[in-house]
Amino acid sequence: MDKTEQFVGIDVSKAALDVHVLPAGTSRRFTNDRGGHTALGEWLSPHPVERVILEATGGYERKVTQALQRLGYHVCVVNPARPREFAKAGSRLAKTDRLDAAVLAHYAQVFDPPPAPRPGDVEAKLARYASTRDTFVAEKTRLRNQLDLNDDADLERMHRDILETIEAKLAELDRMIQSCIREKAELSQRYDQLRAVPGIGPVAAVSLLAFLPELGQVSRRAIAALVGVAPFARDSGMMRGQRRIAGGRANVRRTLFMASLSAVRHNPIIKAFYERLIKGGTAKKQAIIACIRKLLTILNAMVRDNKEWKPMIT
Repeated sequence: MDKTEQFVGIDVSKAALDVHVLPAGTSRRFTNDRGGHTALGEWLSPHPVERVILEATGGYERKVTQALQRLGYHVCVVNPARPREFAKAGSRLAKTDRLDAAVLAHYAQVFDPPPAPRPGDVEAKLARYASTRDTFVAEKTRLRNQLDLNDDADLERMHRDILETIEAKLAELDRMIQSCIREKAELSQRYDQLRAVPGIGPVAAVSLLAFLPELGQVSRRAIAALVGVAPFARDSGMMRGQRRIAGGRANVRRTLFMASLSAVRHNPIIKAFYERLIKGGTAKKQAIIACIRKLLTILNAMVRDNKEWKPMIT
């Protein structure tokens, strides 16, 4: 068997995993479910794998990441913008699932990002609960929108019955989430630490615990990139464009967007920062994105240093 170190790139979608191995040059597709994860592990087992890289895809990568970690693989989850810029630098402009997997494998050869945190049983359960809650909330929103457009009394009654059921299940799920958090002292302390920050409500605190385990473990730039609020330059030659955000964990970003809207009213640091940006001519939406980065920086430093919220933190 070839003992050459191998580097694995996995392009993740809801239904499938496209896998490429370098320098072996082999590729294969697996289903993104328990059976596919098992088959992937068996397929990789003969290879001396040095590193596996996946992109953050809003949660679709979570289960395969955990499955590979349980098998002992060094797994890294990166912001999608990084490999894409890497591909462009190499003039690889075409984009398909198989090509993306090959780019990720090449990226794994060149770079050594920090490994993805390995969640314990309680953390994994919390992530499942939080993900299910997001699904219920999305369905509730969809049904409410349909209800507003409905002019049939029987259908309206059915919609209201389903909404009542979802709301009851959401309340039950919230109790399950709180019980899960209190199962582990470290999670409970972290939750209370986050909740003490003005603007961070229960939903935002749970989202950070469940979907951003890197909080406090990486630099402020890295945490901003993971969430997808790090500005990327679009400058070339004489052209100077606006900085834009890209990629990252959309579920965390959406939650923090709402948290920042609250923070600009109730958090003295974020409020002063927002007002300074607006007075300087920054557009409101851009100012909110900047506030998300500022809020993330504060939270990252608090968790890293195990400090409680204080308004003088900068």
